[in-house]
Amino acid sequence: MPLSRRSAVSLVVFVLLGVFVGLGYWYESRKATPGQAANAQSIDVTSAEDRGPGSLREAIFKATAATTEVTISLQVPKITLASALPPLANARGIKVVAAAENGTEIDASELPGGAVLDVSGANIAIEGVRIHNCKETGIVLRADRFRLQAASIENCDVGIDVAENADQVMLERNRFAKNRVGVRFAASNKNAMVVKNEFSEHRDAGIWAVRSEPDSRGGAISIRDNRFNKERIGILTANVSMIMERNELLDSQEAAMQLMGAGAVVRGNRISRGAAMGIVVENGQAAVIEDNEFDGIEAYGVMLKTSADTVIRKNRIHNSGYGLAFVLGNQRSPSSAIENTIIEPKFNGIDVIGDSPILRGNQVMRPRALALKITDYQPEGGGERIRSAPFLEGNNFSIGAATVAAGDATPKPGTVQR
Repeated sequence: MPLSRRSAVSLVVFVLLGVFVGLGYWYESRKATPGQAANAQSIDVTSAEDRGPGSLREAIFKATAATTEVTISLQVPKITLASALPPLANARGIKVVAAAENGTEIDASELPGGAVLDVSGANIAIEGVRIHNCKETGIVLRADRFRLQAASIENCDVGIDVAENADQVMLERNRFAKNRVGVRFAASNKNAMVVKNEFSEHRDAGIWAVRSEPDSRGGAISIRDNRFNKERIGILTANVSMIMERNELLDSQEAAMQLMGAGAVVRGNRISRGAAMGIVVENGQAAVIEDNEFDGIEAYGVMLKTSADTVIRKNRIHNSGYGLAFVLGNQRSPSSAIENTIIEPKFNGIDVIGDSPILRGNQVMRPRALALKITDYQPEGGGERIRSAPFLEGNNFSIGAATVAAGDATPKPGTVQR
């Protein structure tokens, strides 16, 4: 029976729909999975030599020239470099992955200078690589969207040097050991995160972030859930916006953290043992130090020197030399200590020297010397004396039976020494 005109049109439309659906499935099958191009290229490194076929050098040259995303697969356990590698750069991105069973070591002991890996293009990821014995920098980073994961950088001058323009940086589950500096930031890089890494035995600092002037770009580097062990200084920051949360800092030689300038938030960290200070704020402005735990610190849990508008709140300090110290602060913009608990300091609970901080709702329990000591500052060689006049409200300063009652602004005899 011949088809009617209407039936023929319907059949054609149905066939065309089937063709479009088929094309759609084909297109989806060709699309990249997240983080991987559909036509991504893979280059194997099969030689441990500095150059030649199958070497890392040749792989980087090929990756740079490619028009698709490239994965460089390191198939050898060790690579020895004798000269600088070309930069890592590809518009589509490059992944460097150690495919060897225990990762791949890059030995830079024969490299005369420069960075081992120069990341100058965006969308670069490195995983499972161990960089050792470099005279200068392990990785220099000067582009956006970089990720380093499950890697190790040891015995270098600087582990990773992050340039001012490098945003969207993720350093996760890496190990930095025995470098001069583990990770160095030049600015408040936006969306930069340092998460779940291990730092140990750095000669200057595990993390170093220093600028001469405050950075107004608005980003804040997130430093969280890391472990620092036996550092000279765990984290040193000056005028770089940084949020430091839930880190563990053990056995620091000079200070677990040293904060200078503006832009520091320290929250929920554990600082344990250490031959000197827990946190030192020097020439600081508007820092926030809250809800941290300090134990076994030989000197002060927190010391503020020549600082202003800093808030020290709800910290717990126990079994340490001293609790808090306020030294030569800005009396027009006083810092505050609010609801901190200091238990059994070996010496004084709180020292105030030439400063007038706000002390509100703090507890000093069972100090072996004074709960609060207030001292005017007399410059060496004469000069005008700087008086200390802290504002006290609602503190519990106890030594034996002597206590400052809640709300009493005048400590009782035996509790305070001027």
